[in-house]
Amino acid sequence: MTKIVGLTKRDGVTEKLTIRDVAESLGVSESTVSRAISGKGRIGEATRRRVFNYIEEHNYMPGIGSNGLISGRTRNICWVMPGDCNVVEIPFFQQCMTGLLEVTETFGYNLLVTSSSQNDISHLENLVGNHKADGIVLARTNVDDLAIDFLKGKKVPFLAIGSYDDENVLRVDHDHKAACKEFTSMLLLKGCERIGLLGGNKRLIVNLSRYAGYEEAMLQAGRSAEPGLVYMDIENYVAAEIAVEELLRKKVDCLLCTDDAICLYVLNKLNKENIGVPHAVKVGSFYDSSLLENRIPAISSIDFDACELGRNAGKILIDYMEGKEVNTSNLFGYEIRLKESTKDY
Repeated sequence: MTKIVGLTKRDGVTEKLTIRDVAESLGVSESTVSRAISGKGRIGEATRRRVFNYIEEHNYMPGIGSNGLISGRTRNICWVMPGDCNVVEIPFFQQCMTGLLEVTETFGYNLLVTSSSQNDISHLENLVGNHKADGIVLARTNVDDLAIDFLKGKKVPFLAIGSYDDENVLRVDHDHKAACKEFTSMLLLKGCERIGLLGGNKRLIVNLSRYAGYEEAMLQAGRSAEPGLVYMDIENYVAAEIAVEELLRKKVDCLLCTDDAICLYVLNKLNKENIGVPHAVKVGSFYDSSLLENRIPAISSIDFDACELGRNAGKILIDYMEGKEVNTSNLFGYEIRLKESTKDY
């Protein structure tokens, strides 16, 4: 995995820029740079602006413990919620934020909350433009992610929760692809012959990762993933209902859902049509949450610890901001829970 070591380059070697470097480059004293950063003491506006322009250009970040110079920073980390998430997705993001909050409080940071969507990052742009946070945590990743492109351009320290095809982006995620591959493989070994997949928005990378795991499991078992058994972009009950009807006509023996919201739609449709689970068709979800915990029969699913993911995100981002060595790509584990909804009868 690629590692991030520092914040600037000198003679081709990546190093952390120091306050002395800033002072020498601008021809001013270290105390002048310190006053500009901290906002304390008398300093001309033109000099202050020169210092901040240099800092932004070279991505300078004072270390947490460097003689109190962190006072020039906000001591804020911002959590960016997806503004376009649906109600059933909120518990996952709340748990991530809870884990992140535990870490930020421990390290003496405040946690700010804002939102951005796939097509609108104006709130994030305003926050960054007004220098309200030292670091940013994006709650999820999109294909062609506007927020990531914006933060890279601004050279703001940030971390994304989710996978992303850029080795320079600091990110943490659960290993969705491996988890969904293993879950699908287990169902194939249990004798499922025709497994239909019902997936969410294809612009969300997590849904593409889960689909890739399903597809790899099918190919590894010597079966092509039939296009007619895969339904993506299911974002409401009507779309799920249509997909279930068509998949049942195609004689599937198992319905796999990329998340618990879709799974809930599927279960409600099957109940409405008096189709028994698992006797008539097996059902599983690639994500387990409180939405499924009281279902009868109990639903086979994959458990990802969202709170722990938030803790890891916070610790890695703060380490990076302090100039410590961190991995850019960080994948964490999962637990597959086979329950009554996929039992053999």
